[in-house]
Amino acid sequence: AGTTAAERELRGLVESRTRPTWDAVWRGIDLLRELPEGAHVTDRWTRDRWSFTAHRDRLAAGEPPQPRRDDAVTAAQKLATREREQARLDAQEALDDPLVMAGRRLAGEAFAAEVLDVRMTYTESRRPGPRPVLTVRTEDAPHAPAGAKVYRELDGRPQTAEILAPLEAGEDPEAGEDPEAGDDPEAGPGQAPAGDDGAGPGERLLLLRVLDRMGRGREPEDGAVPEKGDRICWTLFEHDQRGGPRLPGPEETPWTHGGPPEPPDALPGPATAPDPVTAEDLL
Repeated sequence: AGTTAAERELRGLVESRTRPTWDAVWRGIDLLRELPEGAHVTDRWTRDRWSFTAHRDRLAAGEPPQPRRDDAVTAAQKLATREREQARLDAQEALDDPLVMAGRRLAGEAFAAEVLDVRMTYTESRRPGPRPVLTVRTEDAPHAPAGAKVYRELDGRPQTAEILAPLEAGEDPEAGEDPEAGDDPEAGPGQAPAGDDGAGPGERLLLLRVLDRMGRGREPEDGAVPEKGDRICWTLFEHDQRGGPRLPGPEETPWTHGGPPEPPDALPGPATAPDPVTAEDLL
């Protein structure tokens, strides 16, 4: 059936208002498809498939998909797993997306820094290992005291460094203080004050000691130590989440948390019988 002039006019009005949004949505989708895939997307997709496979296997074995109420140990395990996976997702999204990392930098949870100097030091042991000290310059303000651990991504795995106080990076502890050089009130622990040390206005120097991922020999492997001029993003949060402590089994769970379970033929006793009703009870 043919359409009337009023219907055609109405269709034209609706399309004139909705078509720009429709086209903009698909242009946005096309732009997203042109972006490179995040480095951790494949790992997350693999984890998701294994999780679904385990869920399918439980259902195929006749187990219920979800109990109405978990016992204390199971609930704690599920909570710990979800918290660990959420922390892993937050870290991976920041490592994959510079815009997300910018938010972590503004929050003081990460900082981008340029390497100004690399000085090789070694551990004091029978087999000395490399512990290079880096002098880096940053415009960010990380919320980390001296001794805090920071991390960078190296070949898909985290490398750990430690923030040092300036004195620990080779300054002479017996050198006299310059009476004309006052302390910088904005320089925190592990931060060298701005001045003639290579930091300009709004910049800070940090001293970092690299701790791992340098090989087993006395000299670090190629590419394991940052070089002068490298610009690296360090994070205060760990990239890989560690597992929590082992939780007790149901038979070791105190009665306040639902255990230990009673044997099937157990008679009601003082611990299982309900409290007697008294005159003070309000029913």
